[in-house]
Amino acid sequence: MNQTLRHVAIIMDGNGRWAKKQQQARTFGHFHGVDKVREIAIAANEVGLEVLTLYAFSTENWKRPIEEVNYLMQLPAVFFSKFLSELMEKNIRIQTIGDLAPFPEATKTVLVNAISSTAANTGMTLVFAMNYGGRDELVRAAKAYAEDVRDGKRTNSITEVEFEHYLMTRDYPPVDLCIRTSGEQRLSNFLLWQLAYAELVFTPLAWPELTAKEFVELLNEGSRRERRFGGLV
Repeated sequence: MNQTLRHVAIIMDGNGRWAKKQQQARTFGHFHGVDKVREIAIAANEVGLEVLTLYAFSTENWKRPIEEVNYLMQLPAVFFSKFLSELMEKNIRIQTIGDLAPFPEATKTVLVNAISSTAANTGMTLVFAMNYGGRDELVRAAKAYAEDVRDGKRTNSITEVEFEHYLMTRDYPPVDLCIRTSGEQRLSNFLLWQLAYAELVFTPLAWPELTAKEFVELLNEGSRRERRFGGLV
């Protein structure tokens, strides 16, 4: 890669449409998407990324049929029962962003256990955006800032850098590159603040079709781009 990528985000799209092409139910695509998370996370770790953030469940995904939502709630248990030991061996740390409160207790327990089990790991951080929405994050950040002003913890003056401390991603480096699978070319309410100057790469491959080799090629494409952040070079 021509320039070092520290933080990459992925909108994992196309599971349902891929399954439909296989003449299978949408859940078939989600099930195979779980294995793909493992493959891409291992590849990201091997190329030296510091953070990989995956859009796993959005605040809008609750609108899907209840049967599909219930199935999605089971996938964290499926993923970590299969791959947590390998993630530990690879020194990968698990984190989440988003509001876990509405999730079933079993789902929350699995996620909290994965976070605590890997807390001492010092390698790549694998972040699952769960019940996450970019607009929701900004509203929460604005409320937290307003409460700090109200409580006398700070004055009613803030910079962009200071505002970032109120975001869910405050502990991670800026997002350098966002990849979206399945051919769609929109952000879908994902990391709206963080992607302001990130490079965007779109691939027609559905999430279950993406291989580690193709993932690295997408990283190379993004890293070759010249990022000027509004200035001139």
